[in-house]
Amino acid sequence: MRTLTLLSSLLLCVLLLQARGGQRSQRMNQKQPPPEIKQCEKRPKIYLCTIPCTDHRECQANNICCSTFCGNVCMNIL
Repeated sequence: MRTLTLLSSLLLCVLLLQARGGQRSQRMNQKQPPPEIKQCEKRPKIYLCTIPCTDHRECQANNICCSTFCGNVCMNIL
């Protein structure tokens, strides 16, 4: 009787994991650390110093957050 109960519990756990998407989806949803902010390759225009950033995701397309003399700013990578 105990074996049947244990087997039923194990089967239920396996079915619940499959319904949730399994363990693979849990690894995919983990947050990745943001990329490191590097020194800007060129000197920014002074007006860019008024718009600071802390992460690349705060910048518009084709821009990255990089470190300058006035702090971190979004600069065009093209």
